[in-house]
Amino acid sequence: METTSTGTDPDQHHLHQVEDNNKHIEVEKQKQHAWYTFEDVDETNIGELEKINHVIFPIRYPPRVYQDIVACGGVSHLARLNSTGQIVGGISCRLENTPDGPILYIITLGVLSPYRNLGLGSDLLKRCLERVQLCLPEVGLAKLHVQVSNDDAIRFYEHHGFTIVERIENYYVRVEPRHAVVLHKRLVSSSSSSSSSI
Repeated sequence: METTSTGTDPDQHHLHQVEDNNKHIEVEKQKQHAWYTFEDVDETNIGELEKINHVIFPIRYPPRVYQDIVACGGVSHLARLNSTGQIVGGISCRLENTPDGPILYIITLGVLSPYRNLGLGSDLLKRCLERVQLCLPEVGLAKLHVQVSNDDAIRFYEHHGFTIVERIENYYVRVEPRHAVVLHKRLVSSSSSSSSSI
């Protein structure tokens, strides 16, 4: 049975993927769309995620962040063009332990500008959340921070079921405005959904 890390704490507990789900995951890893293919982020392509993040975002994340992303297993994804092999988008996450249990923290979700407004960002987010619900049923919440001025991003996440729960002053250090909002979305595991429908 495959084990997935739940964060950066050396005393962290571990979440286990359900054996029955592994076949489904292998199929999903190969899933292709009309013009792009999803890839799980791992040691072999983490550098490509770092490069595209440098292009899209004003924040430079330290190596430890990318180590955390790899440690989480298959909840972070890249989108690669089928025609050229170019990486054009990605979502990166880590799992964090809280008193209420582990949560999914979305670090980045971005798409190169020529490929925006084509549904790719929505597909990346959907893939990520579906993977968590399928493989990590203990994770009941997704969370992220967004700059208060980024109306497009806030509307995007609200459209996908996230809710603003808090505003944090001076959250960012090297970008303006420095203030952020915190968005949450409650997750329902696949096993819970199946049970409720019986």
